[in-house]
Amino acid sequence: MENNLFDLDGGVEGRRERLDALEQQVSVCTKCDLSETRTNTVFGTGNPTSPLMLIGEGPGENEDATGLPFVGRAGKLLDDILAAVKLSRDDVYLTNLVKCRACVEEGGRWKNRPPRTAEVNACDPYLQAQLEAVKPAVILCLGGPAAKSIIDKNFRITKDRGEWHDVYGARTMATFHPAYVLRQRGDDLKETKRLVWRDIQAVRSEYDRALEKRG
Repeated sequence: MENNLFDLDGGVEGRRERLDALEQQVSVCTKCDLSETRTNTVFGTGNPTSPLMLIGEGPGENEDATGLPFVGRAGKLLDDILAAVKLSRDDVYLTNLVKCRACVEEGGRWKNRPPRTAEVNACDPYLQAQLEAVKPAVILCLGGPAAKSIIDKNFRITKDRGEWHDVYGARTMATFHPAYVLRQRGDDLKETKRLVWRDIQAVRSEYDRALEKRG
């Protein structure tokens, strides 16, 4: 996507209208097989004029049931992470690489699985359109899969998280996904929390700089 797409005009109502129209397209999308098993599409939510966009990999069971991104335990932890730097969902824009739950049936139950490359590629035009509408100055990728898609295909979350990159005309960083944090225990949990805290503080600083530039 060309950087000049971020120079498009559009106030809050214009951006919201563009996102609403795009969400309607997503709700009836059948571009990949994920449409066959979804309950709801999970488009995105938050402030359409926020300088900060958070991008995860894809919805899970709770998100599929509600149609909202980042709910359940991981969503609660994300709320806590944002609150630690005095931000809320109303201050940011939240979305995922794919808009439908990737899952597989095992033992009579549907379990989450990573989205396949073809599924990510099928959804990419929707993500690009969200980026064009919101025009974020700062992007935070949540987890390795989002970082590999947004920043670099060879991105390694344990090695490269916390580093800034210029992507789509935005200052872009990756940190651990809240679901990954929840899986840690003992000293690993303490260290992971410390790193996420460092990352979200840096993101908050860039967020403040972006607000200042906007006046």
